[in-house]
Amino acid sequence: MKIDSSDRLQPTHRPDRQPVGHQRWRQLCFVHWRVPAETLQPLIPAPLEIDTYEGDAWLGLVPFFMSHVRPWWSPSVPWISNFCETNLRTYVHHRGQQPGVWFFSLDAARLLPVLVARQVWKLNYYWAKMKIDRQQDLIRYTSRRFSQRNQAAVNLSVEIDPAPLTPPSSGYETSLEFFLAERYLLYTESARGMLRGQVHHHPYPLKRARIETMQESLSAAAGCPRTAAPDHVLFSEGVDVEIFPLSRVD
Repeated sequence: MKIDSSDRLQPTHRPDRQPVGHQRWRQLCFVHWRVPAETLQPLIPAPLEIDTYEGDAWLGLVPFFMSHVRPWWSPSVPWISNFCETNLRTYVHHRGQQPGVWFFSLDAARLLPVLVARQVWKLNYYWAKMKIDRQQDLIRYTSRRFSQRNQAAVNLSVEIDPAPLTPPSSGYETSLEFFLAERYLLYTESARGMLRGQVHHHPYPLKRARIETMQESLSAAAGCPRTAAPDHVLFSEGVDVEIFPLSRVD
């Protein structure tokens, strides 16, 4: 089902209500594989459908550093509020509208946020030992889950192009970079049914990037097929984010 560019832009608008939390997302790497939509659709709950770009679905691995995580009524707490995270995701829509993200898994390096996100946000979080090392335009992400049953891991080294990727003055919302990075809605399942959440931030400042080395087993742990080499890699220094509450998807 084709989604109009106006429907892709609509989630980028800030909701006219109070956010429930604030976060800073930093040093994000967007690693993506082109995947046939029919291989991912069975992994997605109804009534969601896989969102495609020029007929292809995309599987994304996104490691980054999260900081200043806090509810709206509280300051951040240095140790609890700052940690590495990695998510494995694809892109979905609800009946041709509201394009967003479906997370197969999310790994985080702090146990308390993992427990809160599982309980409150109904997301498939795992506790993991994670680290980011950076030397100028070379950055390395490592992660390994503490779970004895599912010890999925990531070892990723990336070279960042120092030149910023400049979006076109018009038509950015139809580009592949917009499709992969500018996602402001998430979907999750609960006992109450399908839920949708929203975030708001300025557009990502993006750069091209190149994989130096990569081994990852998150996709295999989630049962997601992928090709050996990624088809698209981006990097962003980050954005400041407002978090809005979950709502029921009718």
